[in-house]
Amino acid sequence: MRKFLSINIVLGLILLLLVATAFGASEAFKDNIYNPGKLKPVDSTLKVKIGEPAPDFTLPSVSGEKISLSQYRGKKHVVISFVPAAWTPVCSDQWPGYNIVKEIFDENDAVLLGITVDNIPTLYAWTNQRGDLWFPVLSDFWPHGAVAEKYGVLRSSGVSERALIFIDKKGIIQDIQISDINVRPDLAQCATTLEKMNKK
Repeated sequence: MRKFLSINIVLGLILLLLVATAFGASEAFKDNIYNPGKLKPVDSTLKVKIGEPAPDFTLPSVSGEKISLSQYRGKKHVVISFVPAAWTPVCSDQWPGYNIVKEIFDENDAVLLGITVDNIPTLYAWTNQRGDLWFPVLSDFWPHGAVAEKYGVLRSSGVSERALIFIDKKGIIQDIQISDINVRPDLAQCATTLEKMNKK
């Protein structure tokens, strides 16, 4: 009986330690979020249009591989999610939110590519703290913001807009959603656009 109580006490302490560690990690993450304050909602001029071919690119990912837009041509619809910067409040909520709609991407034969102008070490640390993301996270760091600039979503401050670019399997842009940089895009609108694109 005493041995059973001792095991329960040890297990209870281990559980308490795990909970405390998890709480501490989440608090530490919150402490590392930089709040830039209210920004100009949109600060760029688009260089791409619906109905035109999406400019190709190749960027490094946090997983270590290079990802090209063209590798999905004829295979998957692509949604490019440009976000301004790691370690900021809205971006830190937006990308984990796509875990909720992964099934909708799968059902509509689509992949999400996340792009920021941050470097790989920054993105690696940020995405590790955010938890598992099912999609490739790409760095448009060097030449700085070259892909964002090509699409016309690079802001004068050097970060990208909060933008979603919907590209069909033929590599043609089907929709462009530029959001207020201060607000997370609506997941329902993203899902609806995906479904419409897949029906064409």
